[in-house]
Amino acid sequence: MYNLLEMIGADTPLDAMWLTVGLLGQLMFTARFLVQWWASEKAGRSVVPVAFWYFSILGSLIVLAYGIHKLEPVIIIGQLPGTVIYARNLWLLRKEKA
Repeated sequence: MYNLLEMIGADTPLDAMWLTVGLLGQLMFTARFLVQWWASEKAGRSVVPVAFWYFSILGSLIVLAYGIHKLEPVIIIGQLPGTVIYARNLWLLRKEKA
């Protein structure tokens, strides 16, 4: 019979922790789409709330950390440009408010 770590594809408790970190990052990305959808439905038009960008950058940074830990170049290369774009959007929104 498999133990829980084997069932989730982790060899050690540290692997399980990093798997949890990666899943948390993915949940951030899912949350950003739910936030955007809800805001758009509420407004009756397409809206991108500031929370979308915060969830985007948090999710990106968390998944990037996971990719770096796992030495997964596809994840690392995939997350780097998005992180810059999300940070730039937050910067532009902050600049607009000032």
